[in-house]
Amino acid sequence: MSRLIAIIALGLALCACGSLRYYAQAAKGQGALIVHRRAVSKLLSDPATDPKLATRLRLAQQARRFASRQLGLPDNRSYTGYVALDRPYVVWNVFAAPRFSVEAVPQCFPIAGCVAYRGWFDEAAARADAARLQARGDDVWVGGVPAYSTLGWFADPILSSMLRWDDDELAGTIFHELAHQLIYARGDTAFDESFATFVQREGLRQWRSSRGLPAQDDSGQAMDDGFTRQVLDLRQRLKALYASGADDATLAAGKQREIAAFRRRYARWREREWPKDHRYDSWVAQPINNARLLPFGLYDRWTPAFEVLFRRAGRSWPAFYASVRQLAHEPKARRDRELQSLLPSRDMTVTQATAPRD
Repeated sequence: MSRLIAIIALGLALCACGSLRYYAQAAKGQGALIVHRRAVSKLLSDPATDPKLATRLRLAQQARRFASRQLGLPDNRSYTGYVALDRPYVVWNVFAAPRFSVEAVPQCFPIAGCVAYRGWFDEAAARADAARLQARGDDVWVGGVPAYSTLGWFADPILSSMLRWDDDELAGTIFHELAHQLIYARGDTAFDESFATFVQREGLRQWRSSRGLPAQDDSGQAMDDGFTRQVLDLRQRLKALYASGADDATLAAGKQREIAAFRRRYARWREREWPKDHRYDSWVAQPINNARLLPFGLYDRWTPAFEVLFRRAGRSWPAFYASVRQLAHEPKARRDRELQSLLPSRDMTVTQATAPRD
């Protein structure tokens, strides 16, 4: 709790009065997780604990031990506690982008640095924040988040929102969030999320192998990757349109044409490649704006580069982490150039859509 007070005090000292409400709700939300956290060990020894919950918690503890012993991830009290939430998500992230830009309006914090979103523990508060940003002319999008990392400042708990997933997602999320605690580059969301995503995927592969389970079916991931490429292509087309120097009316009309064309390309692609898989149909049918495109690419933009680093490290986690930590300490422009040089040629066109300028 003393860490919570120190972080909030620092935030209040650095922010304008308009941010007081945000930091107050952050303190209240994080404090509630601390207060309501129950030790998993006590829940497992309590005969009153629901058997289904006990089974999931037992598996989470096995994954937690595997993370530290086999993957070299932090060995601390994170994910040894449990919090039952009264809501489907722990926080709601608000993304914002200018009307004619595909770059996020940055949100900056004392500990995490600048990121592409701002998280709220209350959905109504998140939507009020989105409405405020929309009123000033920005495109906005609000998305629920089942889990997040405090980067080791607190003992992050297992949340009831995490237990809606299958066993692989539960274990993989623990690996992902612990990776954030191990290495974190302030203000570089794509680097941080891609690194954690690689640890999640490779860790899950090793986790399944250790349990005698077959390799995961990659067909679902193949469709996810294909859809991400389509969204990144739309973002690149919009970026070129916004850089054209046209007047606002022309840009607004062009924006809607590009979005409509994206929907047509998606329909042809899905019918040709995945005729029985409709997982993204509802996403495509809903209103699309610049902010809604922002999360795409953040979680896997550099993942192929981390795969190369892992192979070069002889698949040794300590050697791999040493290489990643060195990258994290470099200036962002140099870090991006080095990561770009590691990408296999087949991934170059995908990442070009979001490659930053020096």
